[in-house]
Amino acid sequence: MKIDENVLDCIVKEVMNSLEGKSDAGQTGGVFTDVNEAVAAAKKAQRQLFRMTLADRKKITDAIRQDLVGHVEELSRMTVEETKMGRLEDKIQKNRAALLNTPGIEDLPTSVFSGDRGLTLLELSPFGVIGSITPSTNPTETVICNCIGMICAGNSVVFSPHPGAYRVTNYTVQLINKAILKAGGPENLVVTLSEPSLDKSNQLMKHPDIRMLVATGGPGIVKTVLSSGKKAIGAGAGNPPALVDQTADIEKAVKNIVAGCCFDNNLPCTSEKEAIVVDEVFEYFVFNMKNHPETYFLEDPSQIEALRKLVVKDGKPNKDYTGKNAAYILEKIGIQASEKIKLISCVADFNHDFVQLELLMPILPIVRAKDREEALEMGLEAEHGNRHTAICHSKDIDFLSLTAKEMQTTIFVKNAPSFAGIGIGGEGYTTFTIAGPTGEGLTSTKSYCRHRRCTLVDGFNIR
Repeated sequence: MKIDENVLDCIVKEVMNSLEGKSDAGQTGGVFTDVNEAVAAAKKAQRQLFRMTLADRKKITDAIRQDLVGHVEELSRMTVEETKMGRLEDKIQKNRAALLNTPGIEDLPTSVFSGDRGLTLLELSPFGVIGSITPSTNPTETVICNCIGMICAGNSVVFSPHPGAYRVTNYTVQLINKAILKAGGPENLVVTLSEPSLDKSNQLMKHPDIRMLVATGGPGIVKTVLSSGKKAIGAGAGNPPALVDQTADIEKAVKNIVAGCCFDNNLPCTSEKEAIVVDEVFEYFVFNMKNHPETYFLEDPSQIEALRKLVVKDGKPNKDYTGKNAAYILEKIGIQASEKIKLISCVADFNHDFVQLELLMPILPIVRAKDREEALEMGLEAEHGNRHTAICHSKDIDFLSLTAKEMQTTIFVKNAPSFAGIGIGGEGYTTFTIAGPTGEGLTSTKSYCRHRRCTLVDGFNIR
């Protein structure tokens, strides 16, 4: 059942007003209209948190995990309704992964040097108040993941949500604040801005009490935070290629690539954006793609061109179709398809827009390469130097190793769907802030810390 946007807005406002009371600063449950008031409240809360113990931080974030698990389906449904993007079942999976698989205080190691001249401790300390700019593609997941890591690191955070997802983002923050208070944590440890705008984001980034900026989005926002003069973590765009060589298990490769590419309608920047297949197994790969029950394979050149004109506008992805269902997109070019269809695929030249642009849509172009060397060259070029994510299907360990070394991506997935690289169906923790541009990689608690050294000379040497 779909909910009218105005009705959804009223529901969210009612829920906001029902949560822990209002303060004189004009906020409810951590939602502020004024940037200065939001930062001041977060600064006060961070000072309180810093006087608490690591055990207290764990208690707070454990409460967030436990309380929000019961809201996963609600948050996922609200996200789909507000953003009009993605798939409910996949957003549920992403939210659960963020809650249950984001690292906590165990990610804060302490090192020590001990010798004749005394003792030196190397520890991780908080920055203070962090400004975090969140996307519409993964709004609740990013807030959940970031706040757990930032709180465990000893920080407070002010979120500046994407205008296209601010209602569900702010509701998530309110639920988080309710859990924090119940666990004995400070009020306004996690705050957000109502009715967000570019002006408010710029004000947040320039605020003197914001010690660190974390931005998840496209090249524009990453460039802005990097030029802010503050410590910045930037999670930018990607255009992940999936390479398939002659040694691969083709049936498995097709299943994995389809699963990864259509996951949440291709909204994650980690998702497969193009398949590059060597000539020796190209036809068999295409045969399996055509017969995949969730794939609609386009062969008519006129239909492929109609699709291109629909989803590419002025040389850029048409945002009207970002994260939309495959059946919905097909309907717009006159093709009726079952809702069971989750992916549109076709053969394309390497220079085609479907290959070169990060569409963030369930559309998979398949490119033919004469051999593995050409496939790797194409993969490097199609990835555009983002160094975000790459996938390779091969049974040759030497080629897998070479591809991993040459691609230099933050995430490299072998013989699995792309989402295995963020801890969904693969080993390792989950994050939705993947900092390729600034080099932190898959962010976690330690990413939000300052490195500090404390030295005691000529003392505490007991050997």
